[in-house]
Amino acid sequence: MVPQRWIARVALIVALPISLQADTLILRDGSRVQGELIAVRNGTIEFEERRNFGAGRTLRFDRDEVVRIEFETYRNNTGGSWNNLNRPTGMREKQVVVSADVSWNDTGIDVRPGQTVYFESLGRVRWGRDRQDGPAGERNSPPNPGRPMPNRNAAALIGKIGNDSGDLFFIGDETGAVRLRGSGRLFLGVNDDVLTDNSGNFRVVVYY
Repeated sequence: MVPQRWIARVALIVALPISLQADTLILRDGSRVQGELIAVRNGTIEFEERRNFGAGRTLRFDRDEVVRIEFETYRNNTGGSWNNLNRPTGMREKQVVVSADVSWNDTGIDVRPGQTVYFESLGRVRWGRDRQDGPAGERNSPPNPGRPMPNRNAAALIGKIGNDSGDLFFIGDETGAVRLRGSGRLFLGVNDDVLTDNSGNFRVVVYY
């Protein structure tokens, strides 16, 4: 049976603290949909609704009728937890959905040379048949010249500054300080050469 299609719009970047048992879409009509955010594809949000009985259903949302997304805090085999006691207090923060099938996800954050930022990431991405990993990526993966960072873990969380491909840096599941070299817009992505067969996402909090 074809899943019911709902149309809504959603902000891809949200900034809010979270402590829930499921991802939750908050719709403009006041209703809430609980489940799991699957992917963002060509402006469409794919969301697996969670039901009490039986299988869930996949809902597809266009972008502007959702107020916000509240994300589940995963703490079992998803690439870490949002808890970095070494991070300075008082930093601004933004929460970003990094879709595995998008080459570079715009964080909406502009940075400057020498600025220190911190990343905390959760989630898993599927990047091939029987292949899925958290933000650290596939450890000990062989080099691949087709990847943005050929010698770093496949499918790991990576970043770049600006629109060119020269200023790349590795993030993975590290939560320590990252001192940036360039200036411009901050983008996040997945270190993979072929994105069309990817699904899933990382949920990243950027402290800056």
